[in-house]
Amino acid sequence: MAKPLPVEINHIKEKGAVRVTWDDDHVGDYPREYLRGYCPCALCQGHGGEVKFIDVVDAKLGGISAVGNYAIQFQWEDGHNTGIYTFDYLRSLCPCPECKDSQDR
Repeated sequence: MAKPLPVEINHIKEKGAVRVTWDDDHVGDYPREYLRGYCPCALCQGHGGEVKFIDVVDAKLGGISAVGNYAIQFQWEDGHNTGIYTFDYLRSLCPCPECKDSQDR
């Protein structure tokens, strides 16, 4: 079975979240602080392999860019922009109850 791919990604400013609509009809709302906290870059995550949450208060999103056909990159207003969120990683982070019940972190 093919892995889900995003078909639409929107910054919902009034909600403080990024909404990702996937090609399997799943919709995930990712709070900005949550996405910033799980930034996958080496500066935030290190090289140990364990995914950890970095608490960033009041994360403000400046932009979203495509990275090829496999990932997206967020530009944060604090200047941080080195995290490349592969579609698989982004889906694994989905904070909705349905996804949290079916995936380990």
